[in-house]
Amino acid sequence: MEKSEIIRLLELYGRGELKLEETAERLSLGGLEELGFATLDTERYSRTGIPEVIYSEGKTPEQMAEIAGRLHARGLPILATRATREKYEAVLEQVPGAVYHDLARAIIYRSEEPLPSDKYIAVVSAGTSDMPVSEEAAVTAEFLGNRVERIYDVGVAGIHRLFNRMEVIRNAVVVIVVAGMEGALASVVGGLVARPVIAVPCSAGYGANFGGVSALLAMLNSCAAGVSVVNIDNGFGAACQAHLIGT
Repeated sequence: MEKSEIIRLLELYGRGELKLEETAERLSLGGLEELGFATLDTERYSRTGIPEVIYSEGKTPEQMAEIAGRLHARGLPILATRATREKYEAVLEQVPGAVYHDLARAIIYRSEEPLPSDKYIAVVSAGTSDMPVSEEAAVTAEFLGNRVERIYDVGVAGIHRLFNRMEVIRNAVVVIVVAGMEGALASVVGGLVARPVIAVPCSAGYGANFGGVSALLAMLNSCAAGVSVVNIDNGFGAACQAHLIGT
């Protein structure tokens, strides 16, 4: 357990906000908190640089609220992905100040804002239909403390739109490229920048897109050097990878 967490628990005990038995129990858990339906990894942030994140699909609003409330009580930042507004309302009762991002379907809570930085991650989106995934990536990267530049609707069908924003893209520390349909944008960007490119295949597209499989295969087969690929619609995973590269 982090020294700061031990001090915080002892302070709570000293003020009478925690009983002796509860304080001892928390100190003995070693970074775990059992909720019955979930086991919180409360030391993940200090261990990996990325806190435990709540994947909302399949969880009830009550479970969401309980998990978020426990993380909040420990002073940890909170990110819940793939969340509905109903689940956000439940979380808000336990975590005043939590914010819901509709397009990204993400719940965010941070007690401290990140310091301004000249470095940034560029999130490049092929089309407007890819924006929910692009926003999940952008909001996650911002939650992790990064500055983000959004470059949206610059797909290969009108490639001059991409060239118009190339200076911003080239100056990023990492570039996340989100594309559905045939997923060609990642290869194009990878051939134009001297930066790591993280490709996110998107499920937007007609039948032969196969829910993002065609974009995934195209990105995996990219001949552009320096392009890595995450799972279909996984804006969250791309942002985490970009954060670790950029820091």
